[in-house]
Order: sequence, then C-alpha cells, then structure tokens
Amino acid sequence: MVLPPPPSSEYRRISQILRKETVGGALLLLATVVALAWANSPWSSSYESLRDFRLGYAPWHLDLTMGEWAADGLLAIFFFVAGLELKREFVAGDLRRPATAVVPVVAACGGVALPAILFTAVNLTSGGDALRGWAIPTATDIAFALAVLAVLSTHLPAALRTFLLTLAVVDDLLAIAIIAVFYSSGVHLLFLVLALVPLALFTWLVQRRVRAWYLLLPLAAATWVLMHSSGIHATVAGVLLGFAVPVVRSEKAGGPGAGLGLAEHFEHRFRPLSAGVAVPVFAFFSAGVGVGGWDGMRGALADPVAIGIVVALVVGKTAGVFGATWLVTKSRHAGLDPSLAWIDVFGLALLAGVGFTVSLLVAELGFGAGSVHDDHAKVAILAGSVIAAVLAAVVLRARNRHYRKAASEEARAAGRTPPPESPAE
Repeated sequence: MVLPPPPSSEYRRISQILRKETVGGALLLLATVVALAWANSPWSSSYESLRDFRLGYAPWHLDLTMGEWAADGLLAIFFFVAGLELKREFVAGDLRRPATAVVPVVAACGGVALPAILFTAVNLTSGGDALRGWAIPTATDIAFALAVLAVLSTHLPAALRTFLLTLAVVDDLLAIAIIAVFYSSGVHLLFLVLALVPLALFTWLVQRRVRAWYLLLPLAAATWVLMHSSGIHATVAGVLLGFAVPVVRSEKAGGPGAGLGLAEHFEHRFRPLSAGVAVPVFAFFSAGVGVGGWDGMRGALADPVAIGIVVALVVGKTAGVFGATWLVTKSRHAGLDPSLAWIDVFGLALLAGVGFTVSLLVAELGFGAGSVHDDHAKVAILAGSVIAAVLAAVVLRARNRHYRKAASEEARAAGRTPPPESPAE
C-alpha cells in the first residue's frame, strides 16, 4: 500500500506533532498579518527601524540586525527540531522502511525539482541575478499548511496525515541541503573546523544520554557561532546538532521499548519554542514588505522573478508531487489506501504549494534582504501560497464528509472517540 494507516503509537505521535504545528501555523499567520499591516501603514518607518536595529558583538561577526538574528539565530531552533524529526523518521519512523518511504520521498523530490525547473524556465532571459532565486519555490511550509486545514476544520485520515508529514520531512531535508550547498559563500575552513569541536563534544554527551542544559546549551551556542563565522548558513548548525541526538534508548536504559528516547524528549521540549516563537518571529521580520497599494502589488507581480515563484508554487509543486506519486505507484504496481482517491492526493499536492518560512529565507539568501528582487519575491511567496491554499481548501473541503467518515472508522478501530461532526457538515 502506498499510504497505509499508521499504527496506534505512530498515530498518536503524528497527531501530537500536527497539533503543535497547527498552533504554530496560526501564530505564523498572525505574525505575517501584523508585519504586513505595519509595513504598509503610516508607521512603516518604525517597523523598518526595529527590523534593522543592530545588536551583537562585531569582533565575533555577530553584529546583526534583528531580522538577521531571526533568520540566522531563531531559525536554527526550527532546523534543530527538523534535524531531530528527520533522524527519528530515518531511524524509527516511516522512512526506515524503503517500501513505505519510497512514495513520499519520490513525491518530495518531484515537488522540489519541477518548481525549480519552472522558475528557471520563466527567468532564463531575466539575467543571472534572477536565477539565484531558483530554490525559493521548492519548500513546503507544513505549519502554514496545517493552519489552513485547522481553519477549514478538515478531518484528514491518518494515511494522508502521515503522507503530508513525511513529505514535509523529506522536503525539509532537501531544503537544508540546498541552503548548505548553494547558499553558503566565502567559507572559512578554520572556523568550520573549529565548529566541529563543540559539535563533537555535544555529540559525545548526548550519546551518553546527558540532558544537562548547562552543558549542552553552551556547546550548541558555540557550534552555532563558529558555523556562522565559517560562512556556511548558521541554520545548518541546528540540523547537525539535531542529527547528533540519539533516537532510541540505550540498552542500559532499557532499550527502545523503555519509553521516550532523547531525540523525542528534546523534540517535545523545543517544538513549542520553534513553532510558537522562532518561526512566527522570523515571519514577523521577514514578511513585512511595503507593497505600495494595488499599483505596487501589480508592479511586484509583473517581475519575472515573482511570476516564476507563483507559477512554481501553484503549478510546479502540484504537478511535481502529484505526478511523481502517480509515476512511482504505477512503476511499483502499488495502490492507494482503500479510503483514499487520487483527488485526495491532488488536494495534498496543492497544499504542498504553501511555501513560506524556508522560501522567505532562501529569498533573502539569494537576493539580499531588502533588495528589489527580495521584496518582489516575498510578495510572490505570499500570493502563491494563498492561491495554493485556497485551491487546496476547495478540493479538501469538498472531500471533508468522506474524511470525517474515514477518521471515525479509524478512531473506532483503535478504540478512540470519533471526531465530532462540524456544524458545516
């Protein structure tokens, strides 16, 4: 089966993750609205002053603006949690089984490759600077997407929820690799080698299941500072620290069946901080673009960079995810879960076009914060994400009665209380 329902323990874990991401998505939406309203109000200069206020120690290359602290510092927490989730999926989750992992992995690759190709095709004649944004539409923002689902009160069955989360996990891994390889410049090998020292000490401690914050946090901070000084984007430090944390318990501590491993323990601690603080604050400082009214928005969306982003998010993501899923199922003679239809995969593929957090980060890395292309890219990211969300909402909401029935059957089979029927139904 391509999208099998997860076991009960996996179902509970996925449900907990999605609930936290949904709350974070709501805060993300709120932060975005506040930033846009402030940046386009008569008090826009105060927003820019706050965003551009510098804070930090210059000799350590830490004399950063508030916006840069949010992008380089707070997002390291987001990527640390992503690293924990990635490692868990590869060690103890769905991605450890090739038969289960192949479809969402291939779907994620299609959802990264086709948007990049479409953006490049639109901007081939626009010059070299425009092509630096090729990776902007490749990322899916699961928090934003889940906030859309929460507003719609949809009852996605477990098979689709698992597919969505696995797709987002692989998508994050690809985005991390893109940032590390293509958006790091002027690498200083000395600082990079020095960063490996606190990283190795951190790894040594967590492999021995040490949880003492007064030991781990200074080592994590040192790794981040040295990685930032090396020229490689500092969020990569967060991923490496996440990968260092063991997923399962040691045999001395009772083995895998003895309860939460250290990775899941850290994930429970840091995911609320990531979803509730780090990502919304980053969105607040990154999404505040002065649009200049309808004329300004039309001008921004006339930029080939913006056109390429919108087309890639709405068309490229959908065709990439859906097409790759269809191809791999046909080539492997696999099928969908009996409770699902291809229209459900199409709705999920549309939802994958909601790109925000990582897309905003890549836009700043590619074009430079505050540049014309960067501002136009941000407008396009918002526009493309909204269009993808609305289209996905239409498809998924039309199937909501079917989803509610499937969710009720899943709940009864697992001995849980079925979800209540919404008034709209």
